[in-house]
Amino acid sequence: MGRSLLILLDTHVVLWLGLEQGRLSKNALTAIDDARQRSRALAISDVTLMEIAQLSHRRRIEFPVGLEAFLTEVESRFVVLPITGNIARQAFLLPSSYPKDPADRVIGATALIEDLPLITADKEIRNSRAVPTIW
Repeated sequence: MGRSLLILLDTHVVLWLGLEQGRLSKNALTAIDDARQRSRALAISDVTLMEIAQLSHRRRIEFPVGLEAFLTEVESRFVVLPITGNIARQAFLLPSSYPKDPADRVIGATALIEDLPLITADKEIRNSRAVPTIW
């Protein structure tokens, strides 16, 4: 599948899609629905899996089906994009206006290197204008 057929989701969007769809904006839901209807795939950075596991480990979120089952479901529903050398390099080239969190930087760099729009509610990411976003 060509990368142009993908849309990248931020970690919180994956969680909200699975657990609290009411928190997603109308634009985000429309983009996700359009992607599905056009047989476009939804993608995540592999760092999203780590962030979800970390949230569970810190007891900031609980999954009714358990963490392992939730992660397995995520892996089956999304294209998981690995961190490449170019993505690692790009993460440190994002502007200072972009969030400093390493996971946010990997996700943003993935959007840039793979030429994908990022669905995110994160105001710092959106306000930085460093990556194309949907919200």
